Amino acid sequence: MFENSKLKSLVAAAALAASAVAVQAETIDATIVAGHPPVFRWVKHASQTFIPAVNKALEGTDYTIKWDEQYGGSLAKVGDELEATEEGLAQVGLVSSVFDPAKLSLQNVSYYTPFVSSDPALVANTVDSLHSTNANMKATWEENGLEYLGGPTAIDDYLLMTTFPINSIDDLKGKKIGAPGPAVNWLAGTGAVGVSGNLTTYYNEIKTGVYDGVIVFATAALPGKLYEVAPYVTKVGFGAQYAGAMAANKDWYDEQPEAVQKALKAGGEAFKAAYLADLGAAVEAGLKAMSEQGATITEVDDEFRQKWAAGMDNVAQTWAKQVDGEGKAGTEILKAYMDAIRAAGGKPVRDWDQE
Repeated sequence: MFENSKLKSLVAAAALAASAVAVQAETIDATIVAGHPPVFRWVKHASQTFIPAVNKALEGTDYTIKWDEQYGGSLAKVGDELEATEEGLAQVGLVSSVFDPAKLSLQNVSYYTPFVSSDPALVANTVDSLHSTNANMKATWEENGLEYLGGPTAIDDYLLMTTFPINSIDDLKGKKIGAPGPAVNWLAGTGAVGVSGNLTTYYNEIKTGVYDGVIVFATAALPGKLYEVAPYVTKVGFGAQYAGAMAANKDWYDEQPEAVQKALKAGGEAFKAAYLADLGAAVEAGLKAMSEQGATITEVDDEFRQKWAAGMDNVAQTWAKQVDGEGKAGTEILKAYMDAIRAAGGKPVRDWDQE
């Protein structure tokens, strides 16, 4: 009789303990936003890599996250992800710094230094590392109410896709070329008319004659089917770019327990590793696939590339001085970025910081 009562007491105690754990467990609602649709690699990895990695990191803790995924303009258009996350419409955003050059000026350093490196992993890791070594980089996110989570969106070497063949720089004179944000500056000195645009509109704007071509990268040109309307692909070697990263609403992030904060950062690291591995394998495959679909792919020689770079104003110095004037560390970040690229073995066509 005594043993039976003791057993019942143990069972009851276990039930109470289990109940206490259940009470302590907390489900956190979080919306993640991206202006681009999941057909693009960075959005795909937000869903397939970042979220599972965060969930995995939370296993064994008292917290889980219930995700609401809002992509393709359903909550915010391309370039509006920062504001949507800052305002709390989303808790996590794939923020495209390339489309917020005023608010995330320092993060755009690679876009003001073309012809530096065609290696997306080198560029992405360099800018990502600057967030750890230079307080100004992290502060830029915080000024916009955001917490930097990592997960840099690396862009493979930019090229030209046009409705006409390019045999010399003179062929660009008078042509309307779409480009993302600050990349419009790369057309200075060519005689082309640069127009700011983005991937979600390129196809129709080329098809309807608004653009004669675009500055774009192979791994987005393929899913965007740009080869159908701009079949001439010219590998100019503008360089790989850092175009944005994962960020969380700062107030929301600061309210989260340490376990959740660590999980979000772990998700950013997992995103970076998987994304870069995927990107590396996809670049040549993308060019090959476009060629098989009828695109004509050519690559300019070093003389062409050097002539283009030399003919440009020093957009990097202009940018750095402008950012300095805003009270931010433009010149400092320009030098730190270029030094890091060179130290890692990069061979810039033009040393923008040393002129």
